[in-house]
Amino acid sequence: MTATRVDAEVIRHLPKAVLHDHLDGGLRPATVVELAAAVGHTLPTTDPDELAAWYFEAANSGDLVRYIATFEHTLAVMQNREGLLRVAEEYVLDLAADGVVYAEVRYAPELNTKGGLSLSEVVETVQEGLAAGMAKAAAAGTPVRVGTLLCGMRMFDRVREAADLAVAYRDAGVVGFDIAGAEDGFPAVNYLDAFEHLRRESVPFTIHAGEAFGLPSIHQAIQVCGAQRIGHGVRITEDIVDGKLGRLAGWVRDRRIALEMCPTSNLQTGCATSIAEHPITALKDLGFRVTLNTDNRLVSGTTMTREMSLLVDEAGWTVEDLRTVTVNALKSAFIPFDERNALIQDVVLPGYAAAL
Repeated sequence: MTATRVDAEVIRHLPKAVLHDHLDGGLRPATVVELAAAVGHTLPTTDPDELAAWYFEAANSGDLVRYIATFEHTLAVMQNREGLLRVAEEYVLDLAADGVVYAEVRYAPELNTKGGLSLSEVVETVQEGLAAGMAKAAAAGTPVRVGTLLCGMRMFDRVREAADLAVAYRDAGVVGFDIAGAEDGFPAVNYLDAFEHLRRESVPFTIHAGEAFGLPSIHQAIQVCGAQRIGHGVRITEDIVDGKLGRLAGWVRDRRIALEMCPTSNLQTGCATSIAEHPITALKDLGFRVTLNTDNRLVSGTTMTREMSLLVDEAGWTVEDLRTVTVNALKSAFIPFDERNALIQDVVLPGYAAAL
């Protein structure tokens, strides 16, 4: 099947896996409006369609810091138990409707405590909401497995606390850890104690790197901090000249360190100029373990179906390419090998075989 014969409806039914998706960046616009009214928070508009358009336009600044600033309104409605439960449950149901069979959702618990919830209460509430969503999705015949990544915010001072939470809840739905937030000026090495603690406790982690800052950020994340995956990583291309890989790029490719790539988001933050020229295609062709992700579905106005469709329509991807990045994601998921392999063999490969 060639790329020109793949339409969005076919793609929507393909099994998908997403490793890089933020809980506070994926709310339904109508939910934001309703929850904001309940807590007395003022939005740019109370029309759900207009709000969705506002998010997409506000995020198209080409600047990561301004992109992050759009989260003010989603976080405002995620400060109490009711809001967190609803957001988490709907998160799962929306992924299931998009054909996602495995997802890792990330968020920073410290950003959800303004309403009086403790860090532990935030984690437990989100896990409760995710479990409710998974139960409903399974009952509807569209099961999806969702694991949680807890984030520390690199511009604040609670990264170690978030790492401790990941250790404490690793047997209760939390599958790993990440640091997020402004990358430039907040190097990963500043939080080395947290990463060393996670390694000692055998908790896997990914690190946002190579998005707003270049090769030194990726080098620190991998070679100093020990990240098993890289969030975004688009600037690894700075270590590739005329198809020849430098030492860092070669290390990333040869050791199968997954790159969690988010094309639409990268366009919004100025990390890429177009879908057609996004590094994900060249890196895929060079044999890197690239994965395809949404990053923030509300903020970027996207879904996994849309991300796949864009690559098909604008970068010439085939169904085989979509299968490759889906399998890549599951190979690098932070769940046990037997569970990853079962999803690949029993769900993903049969689903793609039916489309080929």
